[in-house]
Amino acid sequence: MILNPATPVALLAILRASDVRPNIPLCLANNFYGIFGQQSVFKIPDSSCFELLPNTVDEGSVVPLHLPEDGLQQLVWIQESSIHDSLRTPEYEAEVADFVDWLLSEKHIAYPDGQTVLFNGEKSGPVSLVYRTANSGVVAVADQGAAHILSTRLPRFWKASPIPALPVSYLPVPDAAIERVRDLLVSLRFDALVAGIVNGISVEQMRKDIRYLTNEDGTSGIASRHSFHHGSRVAGEWLKTQFEDAGAKCRFMSFLEGFAPNVICRYDAKTESPDTVLISGHYDSRGSFGMERAPGGNDDGSGTISILNIARRIKQTGITFRNNVELAVFAGEEQGLLGSKAYAKELRESGANIILMIQGDMLAYRAPGEPPQLGFPRSIGTPEVTQLVANISAIYSPELTVGFTPACCSDHQSFHEQGYPATHLFERTGPIADPMYHNSGDLSDRPGYDLNQVRSICKVQFATLLHAAGFDLPEGVGLEDLEELG
Repeated sequence: MILNPATPVALLAILRASDVRPNIPLCLANNFYGIFGQQSVFKIPDSSCFELLPNTVDEGSVVPLHLPEDGLQQLVWIQESSIHDSLRTPEYEAEVADFVDWLLSEKHIAYPDGQTVLFNGEKSGPVSLVYRTANSGVVAVADQGAAHILSTRLPRFWKASPIPALPVSYLPVPDAAIERVRDLLVSLRFDALVAGIVNGISVEQMRKDIRYLTNEDGTSGIASRHSFHHGSRVAGEWLKTQFEDAGAKCRFMSFLEGFAPNVICRYDAKTESPDTVLISGHYDSRGSFGMERAPGGNDDGSGTISILNIARRIKQTGITFRNNVELAVFAGEEQGLLGSKAYAKELRESGANIILMIQGDMLAYRAPGEPPQLGFPRSIGTPEVTQLVANISAIYSPELTVGFTPACCSDHQSFHEQGYPATHLFERTGPIADPMYHNSGDLSDRPGYDLNQVRSICKVQFATLLHAAGFDLPEGVGLEDLEELG
């Protein structure tokens, strides 16, 4: 991406997302490029806008980009995930050092405070470092081939997200939408019917589902669910069939050539309603460098089977909803939330009213000696939605220790950026600790993979859906019947 092809110099403001004040100047709001690794990225169009920055945020970085006119077409944000110190092995640190050395082999100059600015001199290479900190950066790539080279060079715990070619809408969550969530918080009470419904979630069914998706049972033949791999298409077809068997109306949503599609499923409200509750996971995966195998048992097979087993329980109980309900599993998450960004944009452009959105991503790993946990995003998301889900956890899954995680960023961010109330459910109240994160060994049959924790978090996600959407059981079905409907 060239922010302004006619001008070789542009300024990017890189500001911590949680620090940006709601009423930002229009010149910045109209030049917003998205949130990346908990940082909001803006283009500064002129000096007058630059002077308004102190009124927008207390701290941040302003990065001048000297862009050659003959080459670089795309900016890509790269970011290290928030990981536990136990994952910072000498091998991993060497991998990161090699990656940085590779990036620094291109023409650039050092910039104060650990940043890097592209040098506007000789012709740059196909991949060039534009900006960097200790655990993030911006890289300019010349074409799709160069982007692929970058993706294959990324260290294990790093992710890459393309920065869009044009500004995107800056859409804070409206006060009216937040007030509706607050109303749910105020009215929240224990509901024996909700408890009876969510308690029917089956660990054994979850085990069968995850073993199919990872091919641990030897029946699916799925070696990988990487968005470009044939196995992701097999998984998508299977998931769509399973959701449809559970009574949902489903469709594939294609969003980029070469990528597996999103699977979007819906239960229409019993009577017409403009409102929708959306819960989701992502079904694509990522494995070890140089290996085809990418089973994605935890990331994010765990979130996927949570959504699938909510659908199964909806079918078992025969419940209907008073507001529309959508269950989605996205592709392209590992390449920068691409599938969910496309769907959130589609919903916003169609005028859809999403009451709340809850993403489950990495729910299964429990570190040795730790209790079952539920982590919420520290910065990206709607605090009121997080509080609602936390309160529901205390009611329906009190065994979970609840807190915040620095782990970032999952598909809820795509909806947050479109002004929808959203949050993320994660397996820990700290950073990522799963030793098989982004590894070809991410299977369900291994130490630390805890389906009981997945079930507990699934119950929370399902109970939130039931409270937010409203529901009715079939005539004649009561609390005493729910256990028999498992």
